[in-house]
Amino acid sequence: MNFFPKLIFSHFSRHFATLSKLPNNFTKIPSKYRPQAIRDAQQALTDYLHCTRYIPFVYAEHIAKNSFFSLSSLVSGINFSTTSFNRNVLRFLRYHPINEYEFFFESIGIDYEEVGGLLPSKKFFFSEDETVLEAACALSGFGFPWNKLGKLYKEEILIFKASSKELKARLFKIKECGFSNIPVIGICLAFPYVLRGGGVNELGGEIVALLNDLKRVFLDFDLGNHVEDNVDAWYEICRKIRVFYDLGCEKGKIGELIGRNKNLFLRYPEEVLVSKIEYFSRFLVPKEDIGMLILQNPEILDSDLETPMISVMGMLKHFGLSVEKRDSVAKEYPYVLGRNKMTNLPNVMRALNLHKWLFDRIKNGNHRLLANYTLNDDEDLDKGFRDSFEKIQFSRTPAHTMEKLMFLHRVGFGENSLTMKVLAHVHGTGSELQERFDSLLGLGFEFSKLCRIVHMTPKVLNQRPETVERKVNFLCHEMGVSLDYLDIFPAFLCFNLEKRIKPRYRFHKWLMENGLCTRNYSIASIVATGEKSFIARLGRIHPDALNEWFENFSYKESDNSIQD
Repeated sequence: MNFFPKLIFSHFSRHFATLSKLPNNFTKIPSKYRPQAIRDAQQALTDYLHCTRYIPFVYAEHIAKNSFFSLSSLVSGINFSTTSFNRNVLRFLRYHPINEYEFFFESIGIDYEEVGGLLPSKKFFFSEDETVLEAACALSGFGFPWNKLGKLYKEEILIFKASSKELKARLFKIKECGFSNIPVIGICLAFPYVLRGGGVNELGGEIVALLNDLKRVFLDFDLGNHVEDNVDAWYEICRKIRVFYDLGCEKGKIGELIGRNKNLFLRYPEEVLVSKIEYFSRFLVPKEDIGMLILQNPEILDSDLETPMISVMGMLKHFGLSVEKRDSVAKEYPYVLGRNKMTNLPNVMRALNLHKWLFDRIKNGNHRLLANYTLNDDEDLDKGFRDSFEKIQFSRTPAHTMEKLMFLHRVGFGENSLTMKVLAHVHGTGSELQERFDSLLGLGFEFSKLCRIVHMTPKVLNQRPETVERKVNFLCHEMGVSLDYLDIFPAFLCFNLEKRIKPRYRFHKWLMENGLCTRNYSIASIVATGEKSFIARLGRIHPDALNEWFENFSYKESDNSIQD
């Protein structure tokens, strides 16, 4: 789920954690001299940018000290000397001018591997276009950490096309809401579009709505007094708030709700918030509903939704599904029943086609039922599953088999003997099976129906995604049949497309078009009939049918296997 902001790692750890992976001169220098070499190279670059390129000293220093990879590439051809390395670098720079934008983009916190794609095609020096540097200087002068400006650049590049006068006007417009510099910086880093503006003295309607919410939260509900007075703390709290806007909550409408539940943002780390959102997102419900569920019921973040074991039927009863409907579930989805893990509950409910029902129950005042659900020790134990499970432990490849079993549980299959029968027929690693399952979902299969197909015809998952896709495309486009037909005949996906499906279907179509066959055979009858029976049928249809089949339609190799 990639609408969530990613956790930010410090500039220092990002640089030095990957240092050993990059070929650069610093790693070739003896370790005891390496800090000195880095300092000398940074000082030389600072002097060059300031004295030769006329960049103000403080910003030249920011660029030099925060462009480690660009700098290491620069000095890779310069011999190290404990007494003259600084002079050697300066001498090199006099005759080998650098691309100033490269060093600048890395210095503002953009990943070095991404810098190449951002470089202007026909510009090398800031003197050719000073807009970007001037914008960075204006923001830095306001108090923005230099190495965090990349967040603004990547998300709202228009900020760096504004004049320093425009940026200062927008920043002071935000301050007029009642915020000091540090809160303004935290807000802008989390919501870069607030600096986009509509003009020198304008803020767009969406920005005004957001700022009204934030003013309500931080000032009226006093959340601001609970945040440490530094940029990182304000950025962190604003980033958590942004999560809810990214989910679709309307700006200007949730300020009071956030304010009344301010402990949510003070108490819980962002990763806890994101993990719960990702969990409920798997119910395939509107994202805004997930945001409102958590805002209105922040205690749900304390629930362990990963490790507890559940009984599928017990959970349905716990949330109030009627006896009649539970009986219907037991008859229609026996392969989902039994035990499973709470972490798999969303997909269990999707396999039962009850995911929206359960989420509605959670959303409409029953969220505590998740936390207070308990499983009895002897509840819903399946002896057939347990016996097969024990055999896995003593098999030749227990880890491989367990990986496949975990995949089946993940997509909604319960701890029951039917699941073990499916397990015996699926081949591949757990990740390969997941990839194939996901590719089928991507082709338009409904989750619940796909689980039923896997239950009925497990070998569907033993094929490469592109193989299945070709079969589905042929079924839907050339044969003109919807995916729903596979509910009746899922084994269609197990037949060879080139050797069986295409020739037989096209021959049947030829027979119909030429009036040689008055009976419209089903797809299952056309494809699944064994070779001998199929040939005998052609002989009965028309004397010329066999010759036409062998001369123009049949695949030339003998194919008695249905598996692709």
